[in-house]
Amino acid sequence: MKYEEALQQLETIVRKMEQGEFDVDELTEQLKTAQQLIKLCRDKLTKTDAEIKKILDKCE
Repeated sequence: MKYEEALQQLETIVRKMEQGEFDVDELTEQLKTAQQLIKLCRDKLTKTDAEIKKILDKCE
């Protein structure tokens, strides 16, 4: 999954939570999904940051 897709899904979950669109059972499942999406986004950002630093180090 691409970063942008994960972020859109996460934003949708947050919006629906704020609007109270989930019942208790759905809320639990959506929170688990949100945790997975956050981890995916964090991992992608960390990897991208490392790659950028590596490229910049080669330029010095």
